[in-house]
Amino acid sequence: MAWIILGIAVCTEIIWALSLKWAGDRGTWLAGSVPIVLSFVNMGLLALAMRGIPAGTAYAVWTGLGAVGVIIGGTIFFGERISPLQAVFMALIVIGVVGTKFSAQG
Repeated sequence: MAWIILGIAVCTEIIWALSLKWAGDRGTWLAGSVPIVLSFVNMGLLALAMRGIPAGTAYAVWTGLGAVGVIIGGTIFFGERISPLQAVFMALIVIGVVGTKFSAQG
């Protein structure tokens, strides 16, 4: 169950980070409140996942997949570009996350 919660936390992390850019583009107080609310949800889910997964493992998966997800989301929603070299390093992050998950004790 902890891994499912961590997966939801990763999705929330991606949405949170993308909402920061969105809120900056909108420039309103209402838009600015979205990332604040998401940050509380995000941290709560990560903390909940860490009850069943070692902190280092959970954090590595959360940040790694979050970073890759934000890069992909930036291309989809904001027209940002990914260079071929950046795609290679993103693949390395995913490989590292998969290796971390399969070698984890929790």
